[in-house]
Amino acid sequence: MTTVGIPGGRDVTASLDRPASDTVIVACPPHPQYGGSRSDSRLKAVSDALAPDISCLRFDYGAWDEGRGERADAENALAWADERYDAVGLFGYSFGAAVALCTAAAHDTAADPAALSVLAPPAGVTVHLDAAAALDAIDCPVQVVVGERDATVDWEPVVDRATELGQTVERLPADHHFVGQSGRIGETVGPFLRDHL
Repeated sequence: MTTVGIPGGRDVTASLDRPASDTVIVACPPHPQYGGSRSDSRLKAVSDALAPDISCLRFDYGAWDEGRGERADAENALAWADERYDAVGLFGYSFGAAVALCTAAAHDTAADPAALSVLAPPAGVTVHLDAAAALDAIDCPVQVVVGERDATVDWEPVVDRATELGQTVERLPADHHFVGQSGRIGETVGPFLRDHL
């Protein structure tokens, strides 16, 4: 693992797992005001599932900015990765899933990911992050993974829109936190990202 500073005017630090690869996944952590960080177990589960041949860039957001700055952080991380790797995918969990969806939809400011997987995406977190609406502007294959018992976030609108658009939807027997299910997360997300990069 290598520590990386992400340029862009905000204090954003990342961990790059397995840097010597042609392919990378940028992983967006959950809500920073609730302890979300690049050390999140769900991000690590996806990184582990990509070993040994796909890199994973797990980053921390800069100072809280109601979703605007966090989306800029993801865009900057995606651009950093796009300059260094042949293929770049995107992953996000919870708040990070909304950030990832909105980042993938922002063709004017970010590099376009080759594939996107999101875990437990909330339909709307702030006025700056409308995850369900973002699906309409995403050009790459998308996988939406939800816990069937998740009562923490309103994920149904994201699943409904993804289904309407013919994107991949996976339902796991879990709540929002997927406690004890790191292996299942890796087994679900890892193959999807591998197949589309």
